[in-house]
Amino acid sequence: MSKPKQVTIVEVAEAAGVSIATVSNVLNRGGIRSSKETIRKVELAAEQLGYRRNTMAAGLSRNKTFEIGLIVPGLTSYYGQLAEHLQIEAHNAGYHLSVFSSGGFDPDIERRNLEVLQQRRVDGLICHGLAMGFESTRSIVNSGTPLVLINGWDWPEDISIGSVNLGFAEACKQSCQVLVDRGCTVLCYVGSKVSKVIDEQRRMGFMAGASQYGSQLVHEIVEHRELDMEAYLKDLLQRHSAPVGIVAFDDHVALKLLTAANKLQLNFPKQLQLIGINNDYIAINSFPGISSWDIPYSYQAKMAINKLLNKLTNQPETDEVREIEVPLVFIERETTKI
Repeated sequence: MSKPKQVTIVEVAEAAGVSIATVSNVLNRGGIRSSKETIRKVELAAEQLGYRRNTMAAGLSRNKTFEIGLIVPGLTSYYGQLAEHLQIEAHNAGYHLSVFSSGGFDPDIERRNLEVLQQRRVDGLICHGLAMGFESTRSIVNSGTPLVLINGWDWPEDISIGSVNLGFAEACKQSCQVLVDRGCTVLCYVGSKVSKVIDEQRRMGFMAGASQYGSQLVHEIVEHRELDMEAYLKDLLQRHSAPVGIVAFDDHVALKLLTAANKLQLNFPKQLQLIGINNDYIAINSFPGISSWDIPYSYQAKMAINKLLNKLTNQPETDEVREIEVPLVFIERETTKI
């Protein structure tokens, strides 16, 4: 039986109606950006002709794999959506994104993730600030793999080339202004210490906002895991005159507060006002709707991929900010709307 004829990139170029150099760049992930339409035409032509690329040989010959590793704490909610947007941005830049979950600091999973990343010789790494510890992350960076952090405030400079952080502190600060402007007599932050530095950013922003916008008002910080929500809200309204304003760690915590308030038949926004963060399906579909801060996933993903590509392609870093802050967008709904 005769061996099937191997399709060449010349034939793919003819079928796609583009140059051989363009086909080579797209299929070999050359790092030169191509339009989405060009990428689609080349990939479609290659698939229809049965073109097969020897990825291992290409990677070894160029000393590049065109693969980026992503490590996140989990794959639900924010992390899953972030991974999807990062995958799109990586694909558009000619890279493949391999996603790993740290399993909530499980040491065995963390060690296995590092082994796989080193075996694959990923060109670069993107890591969420809650996904790995300093020393574990430093071990792969020391092998020459550049790292960009997502929501990694004040990490040592010898570990990462920079970070792209959501503006949680500013969002919580501005939440205080919203609540004060709408007549709240007391400001509360209901947090989640298990989320560590993410919660710290929110607390810092809340304290800054309470000091600036509600300096004459009572303000307090509590931990949601320690609360009986109904008892807390009942006590809060007995101690203070309405309306009371609450900034919740995220929309999940906000939903617990909303449910307790509904059971107590509290009136939004006359007695209680509530702001969450993430603007996910919970805030959108709850009753009443929860005012929340929307996360610009696409922009955060684009900034992270661009920062990593600048390093991988040796682009000059003139005036490049080490820690990029991505602002959130306030979406007002019934829990604060007067």
